[in-house]
Amino acid sequence: MIRVVVADDHPIVRSGIVALLQEAEDVEVVGQASDGDAAVAITLAERPDVVLMDLRMPGLNGDAATARVLAREPGIRVLILTTYESDDQILAAIEAGAAGYLLKAAPESEILAGVRATARGETALAPSAVAALVRRTTGKPAPGPSLSPRELEVLRLVAQGNSNPAIGRQLFLSETTVKTHLGHVFEKLGVNDRTRAVTRAMELGLLP
Repeated sequence: MIRVVVADDHPIVRSGIVALLQEAEDVEVVGQASDGDAAVAITLAERPDVVLMDLRMPGLNGDAATARVLAREPGIRVLILTTYESDDQILAAIEAGAAGYLLKAAPESEILAGVRATARGETALAPSAVAALVRRTTGKPAPGPSLSPRELEVLRLVAQGNSNPAIGRQLFLSETTVKTHLGHVFEKLGVNDRTRAVTRAMELGLLP
């Protein structure tokens, strides 16, 4: 069994993560924390295999809590699970010793796979974290999928909450053409829905 502590200051988000983990036969949630200080205390008391750590929490933030845990128990693996953050925040978490960095918007299967990989001693990194590391080490953006100007235009309007008919009216396109552009976007980004397309594009720096 993979013993896990979940640290997140949002009760609904935390309960959702716990529910997801509890559905897995090989994962046991042994503690929950709503702030960084509690995360450190519970982790040191329970000594789990993996800590799912949010970055922004009251008291200690996620990277500081990670550093404090690993200073005492370097064998514990910390997997950051958060919303999209800046390069500096991503790198601060990794430099603090986090074994992985995933986004809350990731599919549930990806989060579970990240927990299992982290427990095995592997590294689980969202594309945004990989891109941040590449930028830090090379000074160049990480290579990624390329969207056409029109595809980016459609995706920006999706991100603003527009429906396909509304996008068509704004861009003087038929609804079928809008769907075609979105289909190409989904294929290039490796996603299958509008929400994930937007979050994936944000991870890759294609959308602000």
